[in-house]
Amino acid sequence: MERLWFITNPHSGSSDAEKAEAIEAACTERGLNFVGRTDFPDQTLPTIADLDRAGADTVVLFAGDGTINAASCALAAWDGGLLILPGGTMNMLAKMLHGDADPAAIVHAAHEHGQRATLPYVEAGKHRALVGTIVGPAASWYRAREHVREGSFGKIWPAIRAAWRRTFGRGVHLTGAAGFPSRVQAAYIRAQDDHLQIAAVDARDARAIADLGWNWVTGDWLAAQAVTEVRTGRVRVAERRPVLALFDGEPQMLDPGTTITVGRSRPQFITTAKEQA
Repeated sequence: MERLWFITNPHSGSSDAEKAEAIEAACTERGLNFVGRTDFPDQTLPTIADLDRAGADTVVLFAGDGTINAASCALAAWDGGLLILPGGTMNMLAKMLHGDADPAAIVHAAHEHGQRATLPYVEAGKHRALVGTIVGPAASWYRAREHVREGSFGKIWPAIRAAWRRTFGRGVHLTGAAGFPSRVQAAYIRAQDDHLQIAAVDARDARAIADLGWNWVTGDWLAAQAVTEVRTGRVRVAERRPVLALFDGEPQMLDPGTTITVGRSRPQFITTAKEQA
């Protein structure tokens, strides 16, 4: 970890310019060299060829889980390391790898004793989620959440009304998990070492939908009420039409028959947490 390419997202939850400058100062203090920088999504993510030409050995990601997902997918075959810093709203992946340490402390610890780790992820076709995937009509609440982040207040209530109607709909049908309800408003899927952990979210009454929507609009989409949890190796989308899914909070459409299973990354992710090491 000597030659760094810095990727940040100024639009993420907590990755403003002042904090980005503080991270750069912490890296400089350690004698680390910056060989490139990307402000995503205003600039395109670097390719593996870009990183190799610049001689980068580590990509530093100061952004939210969605940006981290996009970058890690693009660089899945790269031999270098990925240092994840908390720059979003929830920062689930950064907490997994580093605990509650602040970005500057993570930089210092990573340079001193950081180790590389592999991570399991939810895999559905070409899509991956390191933190989690939400499948089903309740995932449509993400539109209201994005309008809140953008400050587009005139669009928030129409998005909430649309999400409310969809959440009251027929739900999504997933097969392959014993004991899973036939239809749910959303399935929250996380990857463990050798299986998927799936929580069925039931939001059929007004109070449950209001609670679900408020949690997602304010960013804490993990707080949705889970009424059934199962473990399985894989599930399949048993619908006739494409269904909406959120991969680490970012929307994608899954085709009918898509299989959702567990994948595992290369040893790319730098961890400073003792339990991970």
